[in-house]
Amino acid sequence: MTATINRVPCTVVTGFLGSGKTTLIRNVLENANGKRVAIIVNEFGDVGIDGDILKGCGIDTCPEENVVELANGCICCTVADDFLPALDQILSREPKVDHILIETSGLALPKPLVQAFQWPAIKGRVTVDGVIAVVDGPALADGRVASDMDALAAQRAADDSLDHDDPVEEVFEDQVACADLIILSKSDLLEQDALSAVSGKLANHLTRAVKIVPTANGGIDPSVLMGLGLAVEDDIDNRKTHHDDVDDHEHDDFDSFVIELPAIGDPDELARRVAAVAEAENVLRLKGFAHVEGKPMRLVLQAVGPRVSHYYDRPWTPQEERRTRLVVIGQKGLDRSAVEAILAA
Repeated sequence: MTATINRVPCTVVTGFLGSGKTTLIRNVLENANGKRVAIIVNEFGDVGIDGDILKGCGIDTCPEENVVELANGCICCTVADDFLPALDQILSREPKVDHILIETSGLALPKPLVQAFQWPAIKGRVTVDGVIAVVDGPALADGRVASDMDALAAQRAADDSLDHDDPVEEVFEDQVACADLIILSKSDLLEQDALSAVSGKLANHLTRAVKIVPTANGGIDPSVLMGLGLAVEDDIDNRKTHHDDVDDHEHDDFDSFVIELPAIGDPDELARRVAAVAEAENVLRLKGFAHVEGKPMRLVLQAVGPRVSHYYDRPWTPQEERRTRLVVIGQKGLDRSAVEAILAA
């Protein structure tokens, strides 16, 4: 194993859409005990929602300039074009960072990203401290890897020619296969029997000993996630995934687009419309910011299938344009006009 002395440790946080990665990272930042942290956030879509949430933390040890967003494509597909320049940018910061957190998009495969750490240009400067997979506990308890999989399951059941797992399942299984630690999110929503059953399901996907840690609201001691010292790049080729023989992985099975709406009067009404769109269309994830009439604060809205939450995170700054922008992510063939009609109703 390559020595990690003088190399900056990087933690890769992976997990399916809406599993709770950003909440987990925000908690880590708030409890980093003086450790200087930088973050690379990979968005699937045209607007950096997760990055803006993290930039709004106001934590001295992770200033806004230490949050770098990659919104031009999945990080596992654009390593050379996007990830390496972002890494160079972070490593040039003064004072030097102690740790880098990489939040992948919900659709990213961790293996190609970790393999990039084997490249001579970066191998001597950084190391993968560990790969963390965040899993949606309530969804998995219901037999799904995301909140709203009913439409996809019906489509699969109707197609007798399919003899393999659907793309969403494969992405999920690849993320779990590469993990050194699994965070089972939203565990407070599960009874003990369901929690045990979910842990058993995850164990069935594992070919080696990996700890499964239940959490609520991203609450976990950062020392559980950081400082593992595993140099995962030296072992990643031994972690078998669905895509080991695929030369070029693309996300042709997903659609993503941004919808802009006028200022809203009632956050609860917007949440009801978002839940309605998840029920009516094949929407996996919806997230964004909203301008609420008469309110100086920015509203953050997050939805995983029909589960919707919203909260005010901070005041709008004088330099910002107050507007409502929502990123919608779903299966290929998502009907944009239908989604827009419901949200604008």
